[in-house]
Amino acid sequence: MKATSRRQFLASAVGGGIAVAGMPLMSCASGGDAAGKPSTAKDEVMNRFDLLDRALHRPVFKKELFPDPVIIDTLELLEHNNVYICRVRSKDGAEGLSVAHPDMPIFLPIFQRRMRAFFIGQDARELDLMLDMVFMYSLNFRLNGMAVGLPLATIEFAILDMMGKIANKSAALLIGEICNPDVGVYMATEFRELPLEEHFARILEEAAKYDVDALKIKVGFMHGGNRDIHYKGIPGKSEKLTPMVREHFGDSWALYADANGYYGADEAIRIGRIMEEYKYRYFEEPVMFHHFEEIKKVTDALTIPITNGEQDQSFYNFRWLLANDGLDIVEPDTYYFGGFVRSMKVARMAEALGKTCVTHMSGGGLGFLYNALFVSVLPNAEPHTEFKGLWSNVPYECPTSPLTIVNGKMKAPTGPGMGVVFDPEFMGKLQAVGR
Repeated sequence: MKATSRRQFLASAVGGGIAVAGMPLMSCASGGDAAGKPSTAKDEVMNRFDLLDRALHRPVFKKELFPDPVIIDTLELLEHNNVYICRVRSKDGAEGLSVAHPDMPIFLPIFQRRMRAFFIGQDARELDLMLDMVFMYSLNFRLNGMAVGLPLATIEFAILDMMGKIANKSAALLIGEICNPDVGVYMATEFRELPLEEHFARILEEAAKYDVDALKIKVGFMHGGNRDIHYKGIPGKSEKLTPMVREHFGDSWALYADANGYYGADEAIRIGRIMEEYKYRYFEEPVMFHHFEEIKKVTDALTIPITNGEQDQSFYNFRWLLANDGLDIVEPDTYYFGGFVRSMKVARMAEALGKTCVTHMSGGGLGFLYNALFVSVLPNAEPHTEFKGLWSNVPYECPTSPLTIVNGKMKAPTGPGMGVVFDPEFMGKLQAVGR
């Protein structure tokens, strides 16, 4: 077991930090089982699975706030100029809206033919159950990944907006309690395909755009838009960039690095040791997200915390990595993973073992706002969450937050639902997407 992870878990357990009410402390903390038999590594893992399962199966959505049924009557996608808005309405006339991820055009048939019909006629108070059962409907589990996650999150966000307006509460308060009213952010940068000096210059430009003191760089050679099958990147660049960034920003800045799964385990360990030398805060996706044994190998070898989960859509993948101490920080993307409720379940599993959660941010739409809402009720949040800028192609107002970055933080909205009001003129231009 990684030493830092063991210390985190034991400190949390002894200090009462295990989040799931009524859970027993693990046998490794007590030194043996009830009969005095010494615990084994296998016992420890099984106890961890038990803690994780209890956290996973606790309801998230606060249905007790709604004494009467809220039956979903209509659910539709509206579009204008390639911007997609989801609108849900109840039989009593309540309405909720959400902004779809920019990749929604790719998944339109799934939204229209495999998701929409499931939710119509359901009682929105049963949101936890619906988000489980939709995977069984029409065997949607066969379409797992972003193909299900993005349409599902878009629907869930609209339902939470509607339910928040009914209860006159922020959508965040429907899934938790406010513990981070001001959300710390790091500036996420890209540019790994560029030569070293140009890459470094672009990082400096991005960091200067907002009042931040934390940022993330990309390491490795993967570039999603590169069609050259022989592309091998720029050898040695990441080894030079890592210290360059630290030396420029100094020790006061929080620095993070993301490989997007580029490396094999041995190379990730080599690069990770450079990050340790220059005091980076965590190493994101050092190897492919579903290569569990390699993730654990890297985690065991390094002291820098390892984070994973942006690409993941399975509770049980997170569960295995957490139970086997193969991961220090979970990183669901609230869009990719299917919304706030599912992402909160992942965060709760991590919390049950004294580990933390950092949310990945999808670019475009209102991703920055949704991310801030979610993190505002995340009890085991990392000090900084991902941020890619405040640009949006949807005209809106947010009465309860200026949605600016001040001293590295954004005030989370507190208004009903998602806390935003869309421009009426823009809404008048939207047209229903055909089924």
